[in-house]
Amino acid sequence: MSGARDRDRRSWLTGAPPPGWVRVLPAAMLAGVCVATLASPGPLDIGFLLGAIPPLAVLSYGPAATAVLGVLVLAVLNVPAFRLNDPGSTDVLTVGFVAALSVIVSFVRSRRDAQLVTERAVAEAAQRAVVPLLPEQVGPVRCAGLYRAAQRGTLVGGDFFDVRDGPCGVRAVMGDVQGHGLSAVATVASLLGAFREAVLDRPDPESVAARLDRRLVVDSAAVRHSELFATAVVLEFGAGARAVRIVACGQPGPVLLRDGRAVELDVPVGMPLGLGLSDASPPIAVTVALRPGDLLFLASDGVWEARNAAGAFYPLLERITDFAGDLPGLAERVWADLVRWAPVLKDDVTMLVLAPGVPQAR
Repeated sequence: MSGARDRDRRSWLTGAPPPGWVRVLPAAMLAGVCVATLASPGPLDIGFLLGAIPPLAVLSYGPAATAVLGVLVLAVLNVPAFRLNDPGSTDVLTVGFVAALSVIVSFVRSRRDAQLVTERAVAEAAQRAVVPLLPEQVGPVRCAGLYRAAQRGTLVGGDFFDVRDGPCGVRAVMGDVQGHGLSAVATVASLLGAFREAVLDRPDPESVAARLDRRLVVDSAAVRHSELFATAVVLEFGAGARAVRIVACGQPGPVLLRDGRAVELDVPVGMPLGLGLSDASPPIAVTVALRPGDLLFLASDGVWEARNAAGAFYPLLERITDFAGDLPGLAERVWADLVRWAPVLKDDVTMLVLAPGVPQAR
């Protein structure tokens, strides 16, 4: 799962380190005032600008650096050559008070930032434990995933995917639980746990889907008026990844990329998970033969239902064939094109790319 290049990650106004120009601004203002006063033939009433330097330093500097800038500001105010200490030009006591207060604020901000960094690291570790990074290859299947949560500052939301090797072959799942954001993380964790267990002992992808359905039914039984459900696609690769067996529960099957063409596979879409209908209406699996060079591209509703300013849906099938690249490169290019098409994305965006390949030497 790639998370390095996300347009919705934090900006410097919401917790990220400030850009370089913010760090340079206090020193640049101090130097600018000094140069302007020395170059002017007469006194300049610009001492008020110096009063803004300590508060600006709070945005990007710690208490020590803020204190140094505050001392420099007071020194400049009292150097006769700069002609800033004339009556009416500025109030030295006021600037001194603002500088001292800025040092205190900078100390509090530094302590808070350190605590937030620790808490964010713990939260990211917990979320990574729920949805760990995909390996580049699982058995004979190469894989790559891309996830962008709709809720800012989170790595996990209502979408999920995983690829696991087991006694019956390599199995993969991609799904979307009801809702998104942190409220859906518990359901995602429960479903992924059930999937990883089912990979070890379920004989076919239909029974894996039935296990996930039962997991949601059990989880929602203790919740009054619960309407917990999820959609998912389960895949099972045969020996050598020469064929894939697909079960779709509430969402369409994958897109097959072959010989420069993109085709949405015709997979019967069964009932969503969590309705308890796996016995009455069991899912139907479809087997698709694979060739070397084939790619299976799975995308969540956040991709298929993304709209541009005119309200048009993102044309995935038309545009995906224009993107050169394999696995991670393909997913990243689709993501970059998607955010250009729909600058405002309100749903989690998930992509899973799978391809038959030669197992890595051990």
